[in-house]
Amino acid sequence: MSLDPQLQAMRDRAIAAGTPPLYTLSIEEARAADLAAIRAAAGTGERVRHVTDRHVPGPGGDLPIRIYRPVDTAEPMPTVVYFFGGGWALGSIDTSDAICRALANAVPCQVITIGYRLAPEHKFPAAVDDCLSAVTWIAANAAELGADPDRLAVAGDSAGGNLAATVTLQARDRGEPVLAAQVLIYPNTDYRGDTGSMRANDDPALFNRRSVAWYWSHYLASPDDGLNPLVSPLLAEDLTGLPPALVITAEHDPLRDEAEHYAERLREAGVPVVATRYPGMAHGFFAMSDIVDAAREARDEVAAHLRAHLVPDR
Repeated sequence: MSLDPQLQAMRDRAIAAGTPPLYTLSIEEARAADLAAIRAAAGTGERVRHVTDRHVPGPGGDLPIRIYRPVDTAEPMPTVVYFFGGGWALGSIDTSDAICRALANAVPCQVITIGYRLAPEHKFPAAVDDCLSAVTWIAANAAELGADPDRLAVAGDSAGGNLAATVTLQARDRGEPVLAAQVLIYPNTDYRGDTGSMRANDDPALFNRRSVAWYWSHYLASPDDGLNPLVSPLLAEDLTGLPPALVITAEHDPLRDEAEHYAERLREAGVPVVATRYPGMAHGFFAMSDIVDAAREARDEVAAHLRAHLVPDR
């Protein structure tokens, strides 16, 4: 396996420490271990002018959100709604804190992350409903939030990338909110997932095909749900009319092929797409900006994509 040396060193440390795969833990243990690992690999995060926690109404009750604003301004700001990863079962608004801080400064833009409900306590479609509801509320209340409703984008990593994709599908079908861009970082796109990369990536020290199966088992009430395009956006019949997309994949990721296939389908549907595979990388690398150079490179690519579509005069 041609892992990047920095990622290889991280893998070796995990093996030496006897770190168990998340899929061997209870949900509570996995949530704590996942957050601890992300914080260790992401560092403390950049300083941002304002970070505000609040709640917004959601379909199952109030949803926590965190708002990052890089500057003081009375002008409406371009806004990115970010969905954290964690297989729909792990994660929180703390999971993506370092990512959101960096993107807010780099674009620059306002970033809002959503604390959607997690499985297995809340199975599909709870997370999908929460994310669409939150983005719709943000667009409708843009003035209160200091957001420009004409410069609104969605982004996310892993399950968060899946949720970002499903939000764009629903927003297109509903006619609102209008989204200017999407960023999908190694997203799940097909529950069936019988691809070359899925079969090849089985290293227990990295995110692997057993990890994928474990997350699906928590998220779905029934395997039949996996055929719903709001679970598997690759199965959507029509991908026309979606916002310009950046799709980032990792070489050693079981989700690589299905994410790249989704990028191909978007392109075939006439959607402007940039698809970038990061060599030597494994799933989760985007959140490792404190220890992996490629994570910072990918972050810069994401910021440039968002800047091009949200702040085109910069």
